[in-house]
Amino acid sequence: MLRKSLLAATVFAAAGLSGFAASADITIATAGPMTGQYASFGQQMKAGAEQAVADINAAGGVNGQMLQLEIGDDVCDPKQAVAVANGFVGKGVVFVAGHFCSGSSIPSSAVYTEEGILQISPASTNPKLTDEGGPNVFRVCGRDDQQGLVAGGYLAKMHGGDNIAIIHDKTAYGKGLADATRDAMNAAGKKEAVYEAYTAGEKDYSALVTKLKQASIDVLYVGGYHTEAGLMVRQMRDQGMKTLLVSGDALVTKEYWDITGDAGEGTLMTFSPDPRKNPLAAPLVKLFRDKGIEPEGYVLYTYAAVQVFAQAATKAGATDIDSLLKAMKGTTFDTVLGKLSFDDKGDVTLPGYVFYVWSKGDYDYAK
Repeated sequence: MLRKSLLAATVFAAAGLSGFAASADITIATAGPMTGQYASFGQQMKAGAEQAVADINAAGGVNGQMLQLEIGDDVCDPKQAVAVANGFVGKGVVFVAGHFCSGSSIPSSAVYTEEGILQISPASTNPKLTDEGGPNVFRVCGRDDQQGLVAGGYLAKMHGGDNIAIIHDKTAYGKGLADATRDAMNAAGKKEAVYEAYTAGEKDYSALVTKLKQASIDVLYVGGYHTEAGLMVRQMRDQGMKTLLVSGDALVTKEYWDITGDAGEGTLMTFSPDPRKNPLAAPLVKLFRDKGIEPEGYVLYTYAAVQVFAQAATKAGATDIDSLLKAMKGTTFDTVLGKLSFDDKGDVTLPGYVFYVWSKGDYDYAK
């Protein structure tokens, strides 16, 4: 059975739980693309946060207070993310599990830093988030320079004799990941045949595909999201190309296969070790599945972010930023991802990235 510290998020004091009115609730939030073309990731985050709050409240709350969850929709747009962040300030939010896109997390972090709100992103991997963010900024996922090192090393080693194209969508996430991958691949002695940007949100990538075909590209590395990558691989197959598509952790949604169908067979992607395979998480995974929710991608990462906040607030006995940061320093948290802590930048100490392969509508560790 899953330990109480995982399913209920933390061990809570039982004394004095009944003396708090609803006005004493602790308001927390999650924010991401709840609508738009990346909404599948926002729904992952929403599911994880809602279940974590439900489990924590069922166990007595935090310091005798119940958690109240606010949901923010930034549509992965930087300006909307700042507006969401300011809205959270007005609602008295003390902690945000978000955002999803690095291009949203980075600008919104400035608001959270100024207002003294703890931010723990479940998904934003651009190094600038923690390299340049305030002391209140953390993440429970890895970084693109770590992910790029794995991807670039693989491309150089396994496809050193192939023509490789590296493309990106010009976003903080996509370009950052593509550049980190290219740098690692170049450092390992392999030069790309094509490097260029594409425009996210388009439906027709036939001109790009034609250019890749003319360059005899064997491997296409996409720094971007699943919607565009899915269209590209489908359109490559339509033009008779057998090019291998490789990408990063923005493909961890079954919506990718909904777009590609069988054309997605064999697609490779990097992602952190799958927390669904952690035996200690089995009861929680079952709980989600019994509710008709597959806890893929960032569901459990968001759940873990809320766990970290709850444990830090319990240890601190308060939710102001100074008390939370003091409680987080040097602390090992017991989460659905496993035991984790944070370095001085706010990056998590968890195992790094591994490769997955898409096959028959699902992804699993690459052999």
